[in-house]
Amino acid sequence: MIKSIVLYTEEIDDLELAAEELASQAQNFEFKKNNVAIVYMDAETEYKELYPLLKSKWDIPFVGMTAMAMLTGEQGYCKSGISMMILTSDDSKFAVGMTEKLDNENCKEEIKNTYERLEQELDGEEVKLVLTYGGKISGMVGDDIIDAVDVLNKNVKVYGALASDVFKFQDYRVFCNDKIEMMAQAFVLITGDINPKFISVNSISGKANFSYEVTRARANQVYRLGNGSFLDALEKAGMKSDKTNVITDYIQSPFVLTLNKKDGLSIEVLRNLTYLDHENETGAFLGGVPEGTTLEIGLLNMDDVRSTVKKAFEEALKWIEGETCTTILCCSCAARFLTLGNSGTAEAESYKDILPEDISLMGMYSYGEYCPMGEEKWCNVFHNSTFTILCI
Repeated sequence: MIKSIVLYTEEIDDLELAAEELASQAQNFEFKKNNVAIVYMDAETEYKELYPLLKSKWDIPFVGMTAMAMLTGEQGYCKSGISMMILTSDDSKFAVGMTEKLDNENCKEEIKNTYERLEQELDGEEVKLVLTYGGKISGMVGDDIIDAVDVLNKNVKVYGALASDVFKFQDYRVFCNDKIEMMAQAFVLITGDINPKFISVNSISGKANFSYEVTRARANQVYRLGNGSFLDALEKAGMKSDKTNVITDYIQSPFVLTLNKKDGLSIEVLRNLTYLDHENETGAFLGGVPEGTTLEIGLLNMDDVRSTVKKAFEEALKWIEGETCTTILCCSCAARFLTLGNSGTAEAESYKDILPEDISLMGMYSYGEYCPMGEEKWCNVFHNSTFTILCI
């Protein structure tokens, strides 16, 4: 059984004070034999200075990333600060590590080596869950990380997110103990008698009059839709932009596609359009878009975002009843945060009034989400514009 506690401080300038405030909240927490701390923090926080202060309080592994905003069970929406969830257990083990800097050439080998090294620390116990945190890597998408884990044939479910900043796309960081990287992948391999539950909601309320077969694409780059260019299709729909960086322009109209996964499983996912190349008439997305799929445009609105998240938490809490689960990790896409506009607290408000006191919850807003989909038949998936929940 895994127990947990969530700590939070608004302080990001005086890090000695921040560490003291965090430690004071855990004075009565009972640590078991095996422990790990997951940390989310404002991108302006100096983790290099914070880590030794945290390590002096707790001699346990630390892993995490920067976040444009955070969610906790007690505070709800946190615009800035440092949040930390400590997981503790006598029967579950936690193996924690991070790759070196990743690129297209070394990604699969680095992830393979890191995963297998961590496996060796677990003395042959079966890995039941993988938590992973990474940075947006030039020339790669989150699907590449999922593929690199799946190719190891471990049949293990992967949950996590991409680090974020305040849409600068240059200040996000991932960290593991004293290591800090921008383009790396951190992992927590978890064993023991656990039965993780996953929920993902995209909150799409309808679709626009836009549907094309992807006839030419590579990774996250879409060149041709049907018989025309990507920009041709946008122009015909009256949705073409003269800008190049367009993530905020299409934030309320994420693209919808179906991925064909293993065992004949087909799943619907969202992809955010981020960049238009007007010279080559192409578009780039935050996630992969395979050739042969149909690309549509979904419609997001604030009311649907709020209501679907509330339903997701109601479903999670029903599952928790009668289970030994006491921990919830959640993640919401930064695109959804922009959709909420001045109602940025809406997703937190969806759970605050219904969350039991004995449940620890921590979450963040990310540039992409890792969360499995399916029950008996399932697959690991990289998402955009999605709210995900993990119950342990």
